[in-house]
Amino acid sequence: MAIGKREAVRVFQALRSGTVPDCGLDAFAVGIERQRAEIGRLLDMAEAGDGVFKCLRGGYGCGKTFTARLAVLDAQARGFATSFVVVSDNDLRFHNFNEVYQKVVSELGTTACPRGALGDVIDRWIGRIEESLIELGDDPDADGFDEKVRAKLEEQLGALTGGRAPEDMVRVVRTIFDLKQKGDLADAGSLISWLSGSANVGASAKKKAEIKGDIGSKDALAYLRGILEIVKAAEYKGLVIVVDELETVLRARKDTRGKSLNGLRQIIDAAKDFPGLFWVFTGTPDFFDSRRGVAGLEPLFDRVRFEKQGKFVNLRQPQLELTPFDRDRLREVALKLREIFPSEYRARIESRITAEFIDRLVGDVSKGFGGDVGIVPRQFLRSFTSVLDLVDQYEEYNPAVDYGFEADARSPEEERAKAGRKPIEYEPEPDDNDGYPEAKLAW
Repeated sequence: MAIGKREAVRVFQALRSGTVPDCGLDAFAVGIERQRAEIGRLLDMAEAGDGVFKCLRGGYGCGKTFTARLAVLDAQARGFATSFVVVSDNDLRFHNFNEVYQKVVSELGTTACPRGALGDVIDRWIGRIEESLIELGDDPDADGFDEKVRAKLEEQLGALTGGRAPEDMVRVVRTIFDLKQKGDLADAGSLISWLSGSANVGASAKKKAEIKGDIGSKDALAYLRGILEIVKAAEYKGLVIVVDELETVLRARKDTRGKSLNGLRQIIDAAKDFPGLFWVFTGTPDFFDSRRGVAGLEPLFDRVRFEKQGKFVNLRQPQLELTPFDRDRLREVALKLREIFPSEYRARIESRITAEFIDRLVGDVSKGFGGDVGIVPRQFLRSFTSVLDLVDQYEEYNPAVDYGFEADARSPEEERAKAGRKPIEYEPEPDDNDGYPEAKLAW
């Protein structure tokens, strides 16, 4: 698949730093056709009005983040709004759902606005309401037109959420519209930040909307329902939310792990009640299979259990398995990257970076990991991008002669993988096998 020069530049800039690009992934996606088709099936269901979820399962280097980001790009291409959030020890503790909500809404993106798109989505919703009123014969310049728009906003938000939208949310949406009509964009922006979960909104803006405090954990799921319906009222097909690196939860204390896993169970149980919402969760086998992780909370484990019959895996079960890279797959990725590399010297690139050289590079990079190709993609892609850059910059550079592989400083995950340890490091606890009690959380 050909991509534009600007996209290609962004792809290789990300690869130079060892990160997954946020665009152009379709051009070098290899070996995940079946998994991508399954995600497409669930996008079909979400578009038809179902609430669905999927867990992406794979070890370090299997491409969980790549596949999840590709799902986001596929969803946006089909007209969905999306959000991509990463579980961390610092700014996203999964057991606090107000933090999850804040991350989800602040990372809201569309094809028109890649990040922080809530204000744009609200404007689009208001625009659709105005267009519908004009089509019915209303004059946009007449007195009372804004009042009709405001009434429609409240009516739609209440109807779409079955009357379950929090009263503060309705007031804030109405006030955002009023402030924008008056040209008070600063306070309107502050209220959009409040609706996005920010805890740093001034009292003066809150006073205009007659609200106090911030969105708490127990209310966040109700607010998410409202955001989902605003997204659909703005004529997006639905919302796709990716929660990446859930295995980070394994590092937490037992009480925090229990709350996080119960929170995940509650989201999965509620998924069907959010029409048009598709949750995608990523995690390692250790997260899903160990008693320290999902297997320690029996109700959750039963809901997302992974099964395999010999070499056959049902792609439609709750967990979607991603398999490690092999030499052929890495080689095909490299050939695709060579094809899209932005250069004025195409003939030089293709004549000097041959298939034979690519095979040699795969061998050199994997040698430092005991020949295990499955855990070297990041190192390989960085090294391969560096070779492309050198051939592009120097006419006299010939990788067949001049190239000598030197491993970059390995990430902690790569060091643990090389040593045969689990990719998430944590201190085992005596009660790891005791499991967690099922709990009903406040949210």
